[in-house]
Amino acid sequence: MSVLKFDAGNFEEEVLKSDQPVLVDFWASWCGPCRAVSPVVEELAQAYSGRIKVGKVNVDENRDLANRYRVMSIPTLAIFKNGDEAQRTVGFQGKQQLARFVEDNLK
Repeated sequence: MSVLKFDAGNFEEEVLKSDQPVLVDFWASWCGPCRAVSPVVEELAQAYSGRIKVGKVNVDENRDLANRYRVMSIPTLAIFKNGDEAQRTVGFQGKQQLARFVEDNLK
């Protein structure tokens, strides 16, 4: 599965009403660590296809979503389950750390 684009128009349907866990990457184009973690997020989307939905929220284009979820630093990666944020991690993480983050939230 490819990485989806989440925004104010589809966040509720794609994330909050999802029947599977959702990994949301809050990012911005000017953020170096965001660009560095992007390929890792894409790899996780492929590796966990069918088990977890993966998407990105551009915080510059979706300030209301960033404010609603109190995203103060980016990249912020959050796992949503059953309409609620279950866990988040902030800052650059390598593939191994993010895979463990995902795995811990699939249990």
